[in-house]
Amino acid sequence: MKTTDFLSVRDVSGEEIREIFHLAADMKADRKKYAEALKGKALAMIFEKPSLRTRTTFDIGIQQLGGFSLYLSPAEIRLGQRESVHDVAKNLERMVEGIMIRTFSHQVVLDMAKYASIPVINGLTDYSHPCQAMADFFTVQEIYGDVRGRKLAYVGDGNNVAHSLMFAGARLGAHVTIACPSGFEPNATAFEQARMDAEETGAVIEVVNDPVEGVQGADAVYTDVWASMGQEAEADARKAAFRPFQVNAALMAHAKPGAVFMHCLPAHRGEEVTDEVIDAPYSVVFQEAENRLHVQKAIMYLLMK
Repeated sequence: MKTTDFLSVRDVSGEEIREIFHLAADMKADRKKYAEALKGKALAMIFEKPSLRTRTTFDIGIQQLGGFSLYLSPAEIRLGQRESVHDVAKNLERMVEGIMIRTFSHQVVLDMAKYASIPVINGLTDYSHPCQAMADFFTVQEIYGDVRGRKLAYVGDGNNVAHSLMFAGARLGAHVTIACPSGFEPNATAFEQARMDAEETGAVIEVVNDPVEGVQGADAVYTDVWASMGQEAEADARKAAFRPFQVNAALMAHAKPGAVFMHCLPAHRGEEVTDEVIDAPYSVVFQEAENRLHVQKAIMYLLMK
């Protein structure tokens, strides 16, 4: 990759994304082939938000590549409080070969990359979730052979996941529709950036306020929790606004025959998705979760080798 960090899907070109997918597929098929690819190299993992998939996949991933990880909890770091982002970055660059950070403010990740001379990977911010979107479209590619021209309908909050899905779809020539209640649309700048990128690839990026319209003709229907971490105080109000956007069997019936269901997890069953959908044969949520491991291994390898 031309970039030295992975902070957003927009950091890489469509060609580079496909190269990452090719490498991820090879790593998934033959784990032992890359068992010493990052031998002896260390990844610092900074967490200011709890995690199951991000922690497990980065931790296991670096080990499967021959390296090792160091988990740094909120209590140990407290970025900007106990120690500045600048000082944390300058310390870690002398001790490890890469940094993965999962935090709230996207600016923190940008600053970490600015000050650290080693690769920085965005494990999630309130603005974007690039590793998730990469795993999502890798999963779509596994299912359909290619993502170009395929439609992914995201139903729910125009949040960090929605932003990264738009960015990835635009880079890859896919059709991404965000269906959300009025007032919960994606960030306007993120939407315009995705639309701009889409002009170069023939992708279609759109936002609608009707879930049925959104999923029409979709190859994949995707949703996320209605209240993300840090939005707990808004949970009740959000439930009222998002209830018509629940992904259930009736909504899935409007998608293309054979469409798959996707979710970045964790899922609040009975809220954004029903059991009959998330547990259906067409649900690929655990395939997605596994693919976080393979895609992130490819990203770590390309940045840290």
